[in-house]
Amino acid sequence: MLIDIAYLAVGGALLYFGAEWLIKGAAGLARELGVRPLLVGLTVVAYGTSSPELVVSTVAALQGKSAISLGNVIGSNIANLALILGATAAISPLAVESRLVRRELPVMVATALLLPILLLNQKLGRLDAALLLVSAALFTWMASRPGLPAQIEEAEMMEHDAEEAGAPRVRGRGSLAVLALAGLLVLLCGGRVFVQGASALALALGMSERMVGLTIVAVGTSLPELAACLVAALRGHASIAVGNIVGSNIFNVLFVLGATAAISPVSVSLRAAAVDLAVMIVLSGVAFFMLWSHRRVSRTEGIVLMCSYVAFLTYLLIDAL
Repeated sequence: MLIDIAYLAVGGALLYFGAEWLIKGAAGLARELGVRPLLVGLTVVAYGTSSPELVVSTVAALQGKSAISLGNVIGSNIANLALILGATAAISPLAVESRLVRRELPVMVATALLLPILLLNQKLGRLDAALLLVSAALFTWMASRPGLPAQIEEAEMMEHDAEEAGAPRVRGRGSLAVLALAGLLVLLCGGRVFVQGASALALALGMSERMVGLTIVAVGTSLPELAACLVAALRGHASIAVGNIVGSNIFNVLFVLGATAAISPVSVSLRAAAVDLAVMIVLSGVAFFMLWSHRRVSRTEGIVLMCSYVAFLTYLLIDAL
């Protein structure tokens, strides 16, 4: 069991640092290529922080562990909304841009509702994967469209967002591309080690793969989101934190599950995942209501969200007994 825990620790560390390097390299490239500022937060950072989920879910699916693949995505989305959004708001109340509320937040709720519909036949096949990946591409295109005409301060905002994403002060696209590629390779190694440790630990403790995916793996792969959001909150940049959470939840369903099912179809019992899906949908609705009604998440609401995550973990523990 100690070896399994060591695998988890090493895999988690590799996932974290791999994601950090990938995000830094990608954000730097975005800055060098002149990508719009909001696109950096909504897509580059969100794709980057969702990369551990992508790697772990793909590796798990290839190893025939579909329950871990799906549990990882659902558990990560629940952790993003309850644990990460809650902890971030508890540190610093979050006020968000109206554009995020109008355009991206409804998409997050729609993707949460789409998942159980696709799972009605107990499987995510390659046709479902194509639908999800096309939707991911459409969302990326939608997020990249300007909501308003370009303004003079665009360049300054882009530089600011790139720095918040961790872009290093390195000039040269080649160096940034190497950094991003190195991060991706470390992620791949970390994903393999993490899934191996999680699976072995599940057997040793008598836990189901579903529960491991919803808890250990989900929290482990959500470390980049947690780190990015807490740093953003401490620096007073609420919109980046919320944009990261919303974007990551969208990409986890559309891109992560889409890519995973395209490589290896995901089979799962909808009945077994019903409660998990319901919790994800309810939390998506709660976050939508909080942000839509008064464009902010207060400290009190953040604490309520964190308590809801503790309640969810308690339910899983009781259910496993």
